Amino acid sequence: MLDIFRSHVSSKNLIDPQCTYLLACSGGMDSMCLGNLLTQAGISFEVAHLNFQLRGSESIGDEEFVRSWAKDHGLTFHLKQADTESYALARGISIQMAAREIRYAFFEEIRAAQNLHGILLAHHEDDQLETIFLNLLRGTGIEGVYGMADRKGWLIRPLLPFSRTDIQSFMELNQLKWRDDSSNNKSDYKRNNLRINGLPAIYNLEKDARKNLLTSFQRLKDTGKAFSGLFETWKKTAIREESNFQFLAYESIQNQPGAATLLYFWLRLYGFNSDQTQVIASSLGQPKSGVVFKSATHLLHFDRMELILAPIVEDFKPILIRESDSGLSLPEGQFSITPQKWPAQLDKNPMHAQLDTARLEFPLQIRTWQEGDKFVPLGMTSSKKISDFLIDSKIPLAKKRDVKVLVSGKEIVWVIGLRIADWAKCTPATQRMLYIKKT
Repeated sequence: MLDIFRSHVSSKNLIDPQCTYLLACSGGMDSMCLGNLLTQAGISFEVAHLNFQLRGSESIGDEEFVRSWAKDHGLTFHLKQADTESYALARGISIQMAAREIRYAFFEEIRAAQNLHGILLAHHEDDQLETIFLNLLRGTGIEGVYGMADRKGWLIRPLLPFSRTDIQSFMELNQLKWRDDSSNNKSDYKRNNLRINGLPAIYNLEKDARKNLLTSFQRLKDTGKAFSGLFETWKKTAIREESNFQFLAYESIQNQPGAATLLYFWLRLYGFNSDQTQVIASSLGQPKSGVVFKSATHLLHFDRMELILAPIVEDFKPILIRESDSGLSLPEGQFSITPQKWPAQLDKNPMHAQLDTARLEFPLQIRTWQEGDKFVPLGMTSSKKISDFLIDSKIPLAKKRDVKVLVSGKEIVWVIGLRIADWAKCTPATQRMLYIKKT
């Protein structure tokens, strides 16, 4: 096993012989196996043990066992005694979750303080199978079969290719000691129940069940990674981005095989769950403009021809512009405000406004448009409702709510980013203009 271990960590670049690591050691068979393999392989490491104080004298015995083993091997020993029950109660979480949070926080604290190259964990092949089955039971989809990575950030799992049987054989052959955790024999927890009852029953169904499962999970993992690449290619061609908005035309998704999965991979990054994406996918057959789905951070709008993803933004608070102001900041960007002589070069950019200063009543105000707002668009002689103007301008529903107007007195001067009011334009009689320009 030692030769296979050396070959594995070398080929996967998991452990650098020139660096020092932190071994997470409970005293159980798995972590003691890893510790002894590291010692025999000549790897430099320190030892961290966490006493969760959940099993009385057993916990004390584990602590003393690991401390003694580390001392016998001349290894630096780090210990934390945690009040796990109080931690869980204070945060309203389970004992298992509390233990997990405490464990990884402690290991990372030591790693960072000692400037160690990684945290070595003793998860093995059986743990991997249990994790995959639990993921599938939780409905995690194809990514659930990925299981635990052999390396993720500072966390390193060098024993994933080895089974529990391999580990026990190594320990017994080398007459090495370990501590048994009595709680592992209780089927109260899902993982224990699966290990004690579930997986043995599955293995009994087929002679090579374990081998076949590992092979199938690896193929599914490869398929998932291939799909991820295809998804990224599809996303680049199908999804258009403008500012903080994303647009997906119905025709780019409606007839795609696995449309719900494509939607999920896109929208999960913005807080949407699989149940929502299933409903969204089923709505694509007959999309209804105006329908909105909401996550904690984003809104997905069904518009006339496309889906529009938009971030949820706080309500815009009106801004006053005084005659002396030289600039302003809006969600759309920074704007300069400059008094100038007229005539000047005409600027037709809809994000810029050239206004006859003599017609303006200061302070001006910028606010979000409201139902009932009207103005006379440049080039027209009669007023038009802003709501109708936005429809005529083909502004998507998702963007309408963020449209802002510049107001002078009670009159709308400019629908920002679209058009100024005809009455506020500069004419041959204009002497001074106010030039508002996005910088």
